[in-house]
Amino acid sequence: VQLQASGGGSVQAGGSLRLSCAASRRTVSNNGMAWFRQAPGKEREFVAAIGWNGGNAFYADSVKGRFTISRARADNTVYLQMNSLKPEDTAIYYCAASRTAVGTSRESGVTSWGRGTQVTVSS
Repeated sequence: VQLQASGGGSVQAGGSLRLSCAASRRTVSNNGMAWFRQAPGKEREFVAAIGWNGGNAFYADSVKGRFTISRARADNTVYLQMNSLKPEDTAIYYCAASRTAVGTSRESGVTSWGRGTQVTVSS
């Protein structure tokens, strides 16, 4: 599965961005999906995940209430709506397909990674 993330950019604190992750070559409609991020000098961390049918979404505490993950199975796309962005949200964001039908918060649970998209939030 090839995943391509897009939608990153530069915004001021308090702003919003919507990331998209499109799957090609093979459908991921039966896979859980997730977003991870990696800030400069830090390890990659979990952000949000969602099940194969768009249910069972869960989030890292740091983004809960500000970010929303969703998916459109018909076109193999997963979204991450990011509101009330903070400078500490600055990172490269990666989408990932789970090995199973449920979303995963662990890198060991990922079967495919997408190329990242840069998000920069200025204060």
